[in-house]
Amino acid sequence: MHDAGGSRWELVTLSYTDQAEALLWHLQHVPFRADLAAARPEACDNELWAGIVREAAQFAEGVLDPLGHELDRNGARRIDGRVVTAPVHHAAWQQFRELGWMTMVAREPVGQGLPLALLGACEELFNRASAAFYMLPTATRTAATLIDQIAPGPVRDDWVPRLLAGEWAATICISEPDAGSDVGRIRTQARRDGDGWTVTGEKCWISFGDHDLAARIGHMALARSNTTPGVKGLSLFLIPSIRDDGVPNGVSARRIEEKLGLHGSPTCQMGFDGAEAILLGEEGRGLQSLFPMMLQMRLACGPQGTGVATAAYATALAYAQDRRQGGTADAAPVPIATHVDVQRQLLDMAASVELNRALHLTAANALDLAEAAADPGRRAHWMELAQFLLPLVKDGGAWAACDVASKAIQVLGGAGYTQAWPVERHLRDARVFPIFEGTSGIQAIDLLHRRLWREGTPGLSAFVAAVRADALGNAALTGALDQLEAVVRVMKDWKSSPRRAEAGASALLDLCKAVALGWMAARIVARAGTDPVSLGIRAAAAYCLAELEPRCVCLAQLALLGEERLDGVAALTTSSAR
Repeated sequence: MHDAGGSRWELVTLSYTDQAEALLWHLQHVPFRADLAAARPEACDNELWAGIVREAAQFAEGVLDPLGHELDRNGARRIDGRVVTAPVHHAAWQQFRELGWMTMVAREPVGQGLPLALLGACEELFNRASAAFYMLPTATRTAATLIDQIAPGPVRDDWVPRLLAGEWAATICISEPDAGSDVGRIRTQARRDGDGWTVTGEKCWISFGDHDLAARIGHMALARSNTTPGVKGLSLFLIPSIRDDGVPNGVSARRIEEKLGLHGSPTCQMGFDGAEAILLGEEGRGLQSLFPMMLQMRLACGPQGTGVATAAYATALAYAQDRRQGGTADAAPVPIATHVDVQRQLLDMAASVELNRALHLTAANALDLAEAAADPGRRAHWMELAQFLLPLVKDGGAWAACDVASKAIQVLGGAGYTQAWPVERHLRDARVFPIFEGTSGIQAIDLLHRRLWREGTPGLSAFVAAVRADALGNAALTGALDQLEAVVRVMKDWKSSPRRAEAGASALLDLCKAVALGWMAARIVARAGTDPVSLGIRAAAAYCLAELEPRCVCLAQLALLGEERLDGVAALTTSSAR
């Protein structure tokens, strides 16, 4: 810290150990921790949690962090029709597998049965070290969870242990060249072949669609299994890259995409040519069958975003204290962290990290309680709340990574724009986060149509009730929540004028995120102690609360501005305007 006389500066850094301690503080104080401990007392051992998070920090720093630059510069390549990863990737993957990081939340006896929030804390540390590396474990782990739930016994027994051991890997295959978020237009065909199925078609944007880190890859693919239009004609299939007899299964990587970032994670266009496939779940209910995997992958976007945001913020924090510019001309230059605008940016970055971190841990608790609560009504309540929170977690974490990385470049100035510092890589890696697992626009429209209009707002109501309980005596949070409820009342009345409401859907999503982060901030301010970890987290939360109400007023006005401001789009899109 800089002393009052301006003569001494002690550098404050944000190490992996510091991050681990902050995560442990959050794990104890985020909403629903007591509910989870009551439902799963055997899984909520504080001493065990502390040991696991600290070990994850050591592994992230010692093994994964050195990969970041190497995977960016020498990522995966396609050679003789196969995807080949960097040698350093193999060594790290082997250590990751052997230490059992894939098994944390899987049910016993194949896994440890630990809570999703604890996994999320570890995932944030791993993503800080290398988001490209961690793209593979997420799809593989969530596929194993789904196969364990819905696959026939022999398939489950064959695949789940090998996936969780990292011996085999998995992908999620939804998008096609002409069907991205519009899954009802999927054209990949599944046909009955005796007692089984074969699949033919093309899939794109498949992370780790092919690679040499695992002996076999299972593709969790949606394909059209009947003639019913839309999503009702889709079924979910497990398509192995290699058949049981060791023969290739008609699965190939057509190409690897040349990308802005995440170079260590090969994004493939995949072809399926009469590939043998295993039906998972009911025929014609593919999207519903895939839903549990999609929920967990969406949850994983939270720690992915806060992990990358933490990496960028840590660099900016250290640089701002070390870089000296400005001050009076007759004295030595001062650290730029003493300048008001730099302080504002550092607090803004810290708030984004701490509050989105708290939110993804909160959603993880809700999703666990949706399975663990004893009463069916309570399980339904937790699931409704989790489904409302997950788009906020996904989009919030995604933009936290982008925005914090961009602000870090701003703090570093011209240095940040060069490859001499890692923040330019963090921005390149993060830019895809608001796109995959459903773009921000898709999340906003889904929030409006599904959560407000179609389902009667049970998730929103559960959210509002939880926030109200923590808003007592906090004028900023109460005012922000009032703004949200006022907007929701109007938008519910606009159901018959969908374009009018859709024009403000993105602002509504941002308003929900702002209220959710304000909720986290209010709880932190009320619970933080005087130890160094608490003081840092509290400072970030207090900054958020100071700006919360005016920010929400602005977002509320944008949400209700109507569609008239979009009328000019015709001039941009019609040939006559040219």
